[in-house]
Amino acid sequence: MQRDNEPHALVAVIDRLAERFPNKPRPTIEMVVAEEHGLLNAGPIRDYIPVLVERAAKRRLAD
Repeated sequence: MQRDNEPHALVAVIDRLAERFPNKPRPTIEMVVAEEHGLLNAGPIRDYIPVLVERAAKRRLAD
């Protein structure tokens, strides 16, 4: 995945998490996704970044 496509993929992650966690405010979900993305953003391989961000955000939101 190229960096150009990541913003669209991350919006899709936020949308899926918002459906899965309807009790969490969307700004909270966006913040968690942004934080998780920030932790992985320096990596040179981009293909799995959205998947890894979604997995980590899902764990945090479930707590």
